[in-house]
Amino acid sequence: MRGSPFPFKAALVALLVLAAGELSAQAPREDILKANLDPSVNPAVDFFEYANGGWFKRNPIPASEASWSIGQVLREQLYVNLRQVNEQAAAARPASSREAQQIGDFWATAMDVALADRLGLEPLRTELAKVDALKSRQAALDVAFGWKPLGVEAFFEFYVGQDAKDSEVMAVHLNQGGLGLPERDFYFNPDKGIQGIREAYLAHIGRVLALLGRKDTAAKAAAERVLAFETELAKASRKLEDLRDPQKNYHKLTPGEFTTKNSPVIDWKTRLGAWGLRPSYVLVGQPEFFSALNGLVSSAPLEVLQDYLRVRLIATYGEYLSRPFEEEHFKFYRQALSGQKVPRERWKDVLDAQEQAMGMVLGKLFVKAYFPAAAKQRYSDMVEAIRLAYQDRIDHLDWMSEATKTRAKAKLAAMKKKVGYPDTWKDFSSLVIARQSYCQNMMSARRWRFSDMLAKFGKPVDRTEWHMTPQTYNAYYSWSNNEIVLPAAQFMVPGWADVDLDDALVYGYSAASTIGHEITHGFDDQGRKFDAQGNLKDWWTEEDAARFKAKSELLVKQFDEFEPLPGLHINGQASLGENIADYGGLLLGMDAFKKTEQYQKGERIAGLTPMQRYFLGYALGWLLQPREETLRRSLLSDVHAPAKWRVNGPFSIIPEFHEAFGVTQGQPMWRPEAGRAHIW
Repeated sequence: MRGSPFPFKAALVALLVLAAGELSAQAPREDILKANLDPSVNPAVDFFEYANGGWFKRNPIPASEASWSIGQVLREQLYVNLRQVNEQAAAARPASSREAQQIGDFWATAMDVALADRLGLEPLRTELAKVDALKSRQAALDVAFGWKPLGVEAFFEFYVGQDAKDSEVMAVHLNQGGLGLPERDFYFNPDKGIQGIREAYLAHIGRVLALLGRKDTAAKAAAERVLAFETELAKASRKLEDLRDPQKNYHKLTPGEFTTKNSPVIDWKTRLGAWGLRPSYVLVGQPEFFSALNGLVSSAPLEVLQDYLRVRLIATYGEYLSRPFEEEHFKFYRQALSGQKVPRERWKDVLDAQEQAMGMVLGKLFVKAYFPAAAKQRYSDMVEAIRLAYQDRIDHLDWMSEATKTRAKAKLAAMKKKVGYPDTWKDFSSLVIARQSYCQNMMSARRWRFSDMLAKFGKPVDRTEWHMTPQTYNAYYSWSNNEIVLPAAQFMVPGWADVDLDDALVYGYSAASTIGHEITHGFDDQGRKFDAQGNLKDWWTEEDAARFKAKSELLVKQFDEFEPLPGLHINGQASLGENIADYGGLLLGMDAFKKTEQYQKGERIAGLTPMQRYFLGYALGWLLQPREETLRRSLLSDVHAPAKWRVNGPFSIIPEFHEAFGVTQGQPMWRPEAGRAHIW
């Protein structure tokens, strides 16, 4: 009707559609794969640099970023449009819808620096007062449990999720946690760069306590004690690679048994009951950690526990407070830990926070503009092409018995696919977003998510739910659901409409690095231990399992040899699952691509053969350069190998790659046959 208010949802879609059209119309005419090449690099020496070096030279890492990648370029394009959406929603009073109110109030409050500065610590005053008033160690635990709904990870990790051995049941999970540094080895590794991070963290703790009112000398002494406490937690924590065995990290105990055997200081039945949970059992990942935690909490001076809790609270919410806290958060987490030179523009950080708080609110509108039905169908069909390729691979394996092959194909056939966006959208209408403070809105969002999680206990598993938004440049495989989840953004190439991308590029960029990769996760060293129904259950013969492990060890050895920074190698065991998935995804994508018309015609595009474009398309998906600090952090805390080695590593053991680029024995991109892991 003429004269009626322009609906918010329609306005948002219109803005995003306009932006999508502009991206397509302004797409560069030069072939993207050829434009990214660095011809000065021999592809047989360093294919990653050959494939992406031209782009790296034109796109140095911005001072405000810890790394720069194709996914971040895509994110930058979306930022501009989402900012318009937020500004429009913030200006409309009264709001035209519940969604518009949530988006507008979040944006207006988060962008109000003056308000944050006036409030100072006020949004956290009630929580800090609880710490100040502590009179006992049990009271310290009261605070820690009370902060779980706020997302503050103090002492341990808790969540409600599917039981690995009974995927139809939502169970209580308890795991090691409570560390301020990214991973336990940061507390012990002798590398000078890691030592520097420990020193920076110690100084950071001291400055946080000083911001909370402690005098400098007292703050520094207290920081030493907090770091010592965390170091003891780290000593009790399992290493990254040891967390990857689902059997060894599954311990089923009644709450009473767990309290008696490992954690007498915590009455788990009472503590869980306070959240309305009355489970007959809990799943404990690392019982020995809780035994150590029991001793630490029982013996640590109360003032150390108080300071530890204060630091954990500020670590979670400092970036949403006044400028002194925001700047301190940047100084350690962004600068020391990640290598950023200067802070990002505030509005971009606000959009990232909004994504955490309520990303699905924008997600269902995003896909209307950026992921048309034709694109959804293209990638849905591609999943089936990869599934057929995998079935054929399984049929032709010379190391797997017929019995295990039958079960593997049954699991593959049962694997569900979620492509682009959810069919049913989660209802966020009960999430309360107001204009009191940025910090309070983030606290409200985390309370909402915690309540949503608790509500799943005792109910049928919702297998329709997504755990990534459609605008996320990522994807995942779920063991318990035996499903692959493929968000729309993961298929997008910045500046290009999907219809303008040739199959060779897409099969490398999407079929191999995303679809094939995620499907292979169902059969990597962890995923293979789950059956077709998503239950942790051994369905392999002993002989097949032994052969699989022997082949996997070749990948462990290969990646252990890579040394991205002097003295710091890739952890081949910790990254094994991802390396298997990368290798498997490449083989599957290649098999499926060979059935396409483009491959069979064999015509060159921009001087590149179809198979060359396939491998270059895969490399495009890992177009990323990190700062040294970010690379160092990832080597100790990430189960993924750095991007460069996710390309060069698997390529060096694929004969079709050698043939496509003329790589011969003795060159760096050639790995001898005896060292090749022929798994899938």
